[in-house]
Formats: sequence, structure tokens, C-alpha cells
Amino acid sequence: MVSIRYTGDELWERIERAVDKVKDRLKRVSAALDEAGIPYAVVGGNAVQIWVAQVDETAVRNTRDVDIVINRSDLEAAKVALEAVGFVYRHVKSVDMFLDGPDAKPRDAVHVVFAGEKVRDDYHAPVPSIDERERIKDLSTISLESLVRMKLTSFRDKDRMHLRDMLDVELIDESWLPRFVPELQQRLQMLIDDPDG
Repeated sequence: MVSIRYTGDELWERIERAVDKVKDRLKRVSAALDEAGIPYAVVGGNAVQIWVAQVDETAVRNTRDVDIVINRSDLEAAKVALEAVGFVYRHVKSVDMFLDGPDAKPRDAVHVVFAGEKVRDDYHAPVPSIDERERIKDLSTISLESLVRMKLTSFRDKDRMHLRDMLDVELIDESWLPRFVPELQQRLQMLIDDPDG
């Protein structure tokens, strides 16, 4: 059992600091890749935040890490660019990541997936092309349709939660079903039919 050690202002400061660290990491990564001319797109929970915030900022859910897609051919250049701003490259359990400093944990990392490759062999679809991205102010994020396809493909608990958030703010709805292959259509329909299930 975890004992409660933090309360009051100290607790709120810890919560704010956790959110700020992720945002800072995202900004540093985006700026470094932009400066190096390396194409990338933000994916995962931060991409969901970016799209949901377009509709309803009160529906934005925090996320604990940063996920990006790059071309595998750009990995070496990305190592140089990101190591110059304090990140440390690691390949751990078949996951490519940049730890936020030499003493950081995998939670304090930028996780990398590669455009056009499957994250797992059993996934229906590969990661979208790097061309399927949109520039929103000072960063590049994956297009909404590509993000939804990625979330339907992986379909873990957190992916279903993200899809429910997008359904809740009406970023996506039943009219999106024809955009996807039958297996992914079924998954989306399941969430539409039973959003709380």
C-alpha cells in the first residue's frame, strides 16, 4: 500500500511539474527535429490532445510521455539532433527511445515508431507515412484520420480511451466507418455502440 506523502500546495506542484515536463520534452524534441530538417509527426496521447483541444479544451486528457514517428532512414540524424539537446538514445525491448537525460527512466522518454513499419507483427496496419502529417503552429502532428487508424490498430485500453475522447467531442463519428478496413470498422462501431463498455 502506498502511503500519502504529499498534500496541499506541494501535491499540486508535483502534478503541475509532471505535466510541464512532458510539454517541455515535446517542445524540445519538435524544435530540435525542425532545426535539423528531420521530418517527424507527433503521435500518441499528445496528438490526441492536439486534436481534442481544437474542439473542447475541457476534454483534453494529460499524457505521461511523448511519441513521435520518423523515417527509419532519419534515425541517425535524429540521434545527433536530439543528443545535442540532452536526450540519450536507447533501444530497449525492441523499443527505440530517447531518454530525457542519462539518468531518466523510460517513462521520461520520447518513444519512436517508424513510418511505414508495423509496431507489432500482429498489427493490421503499419505506422502511417510521414507525409500524413499536419503542421499546427510550432510542431507537426499526425493527421486526424491517420491518428484514428493508429488507435484502432493498436486498440489497447488507452487507445480505446483516446478514441472515446475523440468520439465524445465529435471529432469522429459513424460517418468515419467507410474510411477503414472491416476489422477497424468493427472496432470503431463497437465504441460507437457502447462508449462506456
